[in-house]
Amino acid sequence: MAKYDWSTFGFHIPEIMVPAEGTDYSKWAVVACDQFTSEPEYWEKVEEIVGDAPSTLRLMLPEIFLDKPGEAEKIEAINATMNKYMEDGTLRKLAPGCMLVKRVAEGRPRIGLVIATDLEAYDFSVGSTSLTRATEGTVIERIPPRLRIREGAPIEMPHILILIDDPEKTVIEPLVDAPQTLIYDTDLMLDGGHITGSFIEEKDLEGAKEALSVLFDKAVEKYGEGNVIFQAMGDGNHSLATAKTNWENIKKTLTPEEAETHPARYALCEIENIHDSGIVFEPIHRVLFAKNGQSGMDIVNEALELLNEQNGKAYLAEEGAEVPEGAFTIPYMAGGKKGIVVVEDPANKLEVGALQNALDIMVKERKTCDIDYIHGLKVVENLSAQDGNAGFLLPAMDKFMLFPAVQADGALPRKTFSMGEANEKRYYIESRYIAK
Repeated sequence: MAKYDWSTFGFHIPEIMVPAEGTDYSKWAVVACDQFTSEPEYWEKVEEIVGDAPSTLRLMLPEIFLDKPGEAEKIEAINATMNKYMEDGTLRKLAPGCMLVKRVAEGRPRIGLVIATDLEAYDFSVGSTSLTRATEGTVIERIPPRLRIREGAPIEMPHILILIDDPEKTVIEPLVDAPQTLIYDTDLMLDGGHITGSFIEEKDLEGAKEALSVLFDKAVEKYGEGNVIFQAMGDGNHSLATAKTNWENIKKTLTPEEAETHPARYALCEIENIHDSGIVFEPIHRVLFAKNGQSGMDIVNEALELLNEQNGKAYLAEEGAEVPEGAFTIPYMAGGKKGIVVVEDPANKLEVGALQNALDIMVKERKTCDIDYIHGLKVVENLSAQDGNAGFLLPAMDKFMLFPAVQADGALPRKTFSMGEANEKRYYIESRYIAK
């Protein structure tokens, strides 16, 4: 067996920053910025909980505020707070190493390793065969607003979750027995569960590196040289795409020697094993918001019309109705009405692909409505009950299909799956310096 460097796998051992000892982690840790985007009341509660305490809330911009008045001022305040936290000791830097994270959310425990992924090993363009693979189609127009935040920021915080395919649990799981120092042990706000983080120095990660070497050789044998998918995006596709775009912009200003070691070449992330029983793939539902005075059922009927054009046949039916073999059934709700959209002879392999093709025309071309991607059923029900809104429910994807599906067919339709519901997403805790 060959023994490789971390770069072989597309990884890098970072210098992680965490808050000073004595910090209240229950206020410091805040859920990923791309959650609860249609629920301003959630972020109001976060503000109340945090108050004046040091918090990652001051280092990020919830996406509910993207492209809204005051965005530029908020970004300026974020950058100022990042510098302040580094200067006044609110943030402290650890030695090179990784954080072993144990998270319990919705009663399910799972473990992960906070490490850095090499952006040179990642390419989100269509048809890419990069070592780190995008698992959903990247919406290019989603990058610029996120880039406005990252390009001036001196530090980064990860809500990126990257999956590895390790059925024998040889890489992350044995690290629970490695020498380590407990850094945090806290409940997470607003039903986020509980989390602990233990720091492992680089010298004590040799076992993980050897296990990755074995895993890499198996991946080469399975997929073929030059076509290995070793890291698959689990969450944060567009965040990593933003980091990549920022790095490519910075790289243009550097010499090849400078590019080798520049900190922006890497992005902090948490890697998890897709075979961890605590990882559950949840569906991501769609809610449409009419822009022209339409009713929710008008939206449903417009989607139905497009689905009928794009597939063999589409029609509405009552829940529980018998449908032909191979047909898709997509539950809908609008203004108190419920039923299913039946799509016969679908042109796509997944329900999400068929539905998204229709919704894209409505949102992007016809501009008859706006869209949001919702993790929880109750939220869909609440939003769909409001005038002019309609919700579509999608099934969960089998998580073990992820690696073979992406390797065979490329990126899946965007928002195909979610690693848990919104309160199970990664909470910001660790950070890393990316300026130079």
